[in-house]
Amino acid sequence: MNAIHFDSHTLPTFEVYTARDLDRIPQLQRLPDQMRFEMKIVSAVLPFRVNRYVVEHLIDWDAVPHDPIFQLTFPQRGMLAPAHFDMLAKALQNRTSPSQWEATIQRIRRELNPHPAGQMELNVPRDDEGNPIEGLQHKYPETVLFFPAQGQTCHSYCTFCFRWAQFVGDKTLRIATSQARQLTEYLRRHPEVTDVLFTGGDPMVMKTAHLAAYLEPLLTPEFAHIRSIRIGTKALTFWPFRFLDPNEGDALMRLFERVMAAGKHLAIMAHVNHWRELQAEPTLLAIERLRTTGVMLRAQAPLIRHINDDPQIWAKLWQKEVELGIIPYYMFVERDTGAKSHFAVTLARAWEIYRQAASRVSGLARTVRGPSMSASPGKVEILGVSTIAGEKVFSLRFLQARNPRWTYRPFYAQFDASATWLDHLKPAFGESEWFWHDEYRRMITQRQARAA
Repeated sequence: MNAIHFDSHTLPTFEVYTARDLDRIPQLQRLPDQMRFEMKIVSAVLPFRVNRYVVEHLIDWDAVPHDPIFQLTFPQRGMLAPAHFDMLAKALQNRTSPSQWEATIQRIRRELNPHPAGQMELNVPRDDEGNPIEGLQHKYPETVLFFPAQGQTCHSYCTFCFRWAQFVGDKTLRIATSQARQLTEYLRRHPEVTDVLFTGGDPMVMKTAHLAAYLEPLLTPEFAHIRSIRIGTKALTFWPFRFLDPNEGDALMRLFERVMAAGKHLAIMAHVNHWRELQAEPTLLAIERLRTTGVMLRAQAPLIRHINDDPQIWAKLWQKEVELGIIPYYMFVERDTGAKSHFAVTLARAWEIYRQAASRVSGLARTVRGPSMSASPGKVEILGVSTIAGEKVFSLRFLQARNPRWTYRPFYAQFDASATWLDHLKPAFGESEWFWHDEYRRMITQRQARAA
């Protein structure tokens, strides 16, 4: 990795590489031809985008392919099932027609569960006529997710991303809107909402003026019920200059100050997958600058095989975050979509990694919750593995749920050493269903009836 000499008046130029540019990334030329061929096959199905800053300053090319930031950003053969990979490799070698090639890619994408956990069927709200409201998700009563159209890309894409379908150019899979009124009109009708999360993609790819157009209407008295505004972003580590730019960065800091002056709680929900991301000087400067505004910084990440499936990595990450003034927030279980088979860790191993990592840090770093599955009925936390009445079980609870009454109510699953998701588990103690299952099914039926 090269050292970077940062001067606030001479920012590096943002340059991005996509699948079309794989042959012109100089660092890839040292890799075997077969590995580069595999990257081309995988990136035909799953989105690839990386910027020059990440390539030159975050990846240790002497450690490739095992370097965690390389694994985090560059396609790996294991991200596709062998049958899917072979199908595409054969089509490419046989020079299949463009239409057949695209049809094959689309078929594979549909088999990768592009919208897990009821994102399209259950989370997208509907108007009085039953029409979906574009660009919004409303899963939990108090929180609305907003997907601004200008923020539906990222400075670099993460290989494990559960929202990969946002970035493949298929409008039928995309959640986004450029209409601020979509959000404000919905919030007027829903005074129970207290939190708005701007998400994507990455809202920090937007110009400050665009972000202000979405944020500033929420600062008026009619939206006093909106108490917290969150912005999910990877920019702190993948493009920290977004916060340091003398023009856009300054305007962003002033916008954040206006939000807080209006009495709102403003939180940057930073996605940080490995402690290595927190070593670069520009990232440290961006964090320092954000803290001077009073913005709250929280960090979250999934547990990902090949990248951070080691308790030492998590302990070091959480400790580093605390030292920098960032609150460790969530450890997620890799969602059941996209390249999950390549990145997933079993639930038993996830809990053990969490337990061991937590045992190595002080209470200041134990604010992190998890391992948590963002499943369709809610965020399910794995509390541990126990033996109760002679049966080995997972102890579980909802951290958030479609019905708030389910929250923090414990329930138990039969222990399954190979399970990687809630759907793989069965109720313990001879029960046929979970306590929440009947009501959850009624929710699905009611939503389907409204959409019909």
